[in-house]
Amino acid sequence: MAKKDLENKIKERLNSLTKPKGSLGFLEDIALKMGKIQGKVLPNLPEKKAVFVFAGDHGVTEEGVSAYPKEVTAQMVLNFLNGGAAINVFSRHVGSEVYVIDAGVDYDFPAHERLLNKKVGKGTKNFSKEPAMTREEAEKSIEYGKEIARFAKEKGFELVAVGDMGIGNTTTATTIAIALGHNLSELIDIGTVITGQQLEKKEAVVRQAISIHEPFMDPIDVLSKVGSYCLGEMAGFILECAQLNIPVVIDGFPTTAAALIAAQLNPEVLDCMFAGHCSKVKGHRVLLDALNLRPILDLDMRLGEGTGAVLSFSIIEAAIKMINEMATFDDANVSKGKEK
Repeated sequence: MAKKDLENKIKERLNSLTKPKGSLGFLEDIALKMGKIQGKVLPNLPEKKAVFVFAGDHGVTEEGVSAYPKEVTAQMVLNFLNGGAAINVFSRHVGSEVYVIDAGVDYDFPAHERLLNKKVGKGTKNFSKEPAMTREEAEKSIEYGKEIARFAKEKGFELVAVGDMGIGNTTTATTIAIALGHNLSELIDIGTVITGQQLEKKEAVVRQAISIHEPFMDPIDVLSKVGSYCLGEMAGFILECAQLNIPVVIDGFPTTAAALIAAQLNPEVLDCMFAGHCSKVKGHRVLLDALNLRPILDLDMRLGEGTGAVLSFSIIEAAIKMINEMATFDDANVSKGKEK
């Protein structure tokens, strides 16, 4: 069926349900998008769901841009694997599995069935002084992310979320977004709770990084100069999910910066992408608007890990149940209102 014909049939189904036309608002848009991704008027409810949390260390933390030392990245990865973090709690709540990807943590983890080793290096370089990585490493991180998406497909996951863990990740995400054309004043904000002096330091570090690395030639150049291994792998993951028709839900500010890179490399990724929530980080709304993505939830969260994305799974599932299970006017013998 042609894409336009499919879209029209899904809309006809939504408009035939026992409700005023459009009265379920954004839920109807979600059902429409899931139907288009699956190529079905009545999309299937995902039987298997997972969140993939990409972890990596950022060399820019040497500049004191975060409230926490970089060692917390590795400590939180172990917390995820032990099932004790917020992402584990929320994933259990919605029936989602949790996988952690070591994209570039400065730590050697013991083997674990939920840990996927895609380490490009033990943390990136300090991009306020030199490029974060080589172009070859940037391309490798993209390819590793694609491999994780293929792993998700092989495992049969039908709905996936992207999470992140890395001290310094909002500094990296901010710098990437500015390198891709956004304005610093619209984006600069705290990630973890830091002092006003630390925020000023963070802004100065970002400005310095942009000044020493301009001009930026393309998205891979941006990633290599001011990115990180984990954001590169997230971008690759999103790119391949789109190729495999796996609906992918992005989380907060860092995952959305990765989505920016992916969308610049292939704008069609947006056809398979949902925004799980709008975080409390100031610039997140700016990036979501740039991608023309409406967030499903808005709960003043700023944790990361994929928490907002996973919580949105239940809303996506509700939208699918709505289009499948609601009676039509004809089924229920209910009179339709007059179209205006």
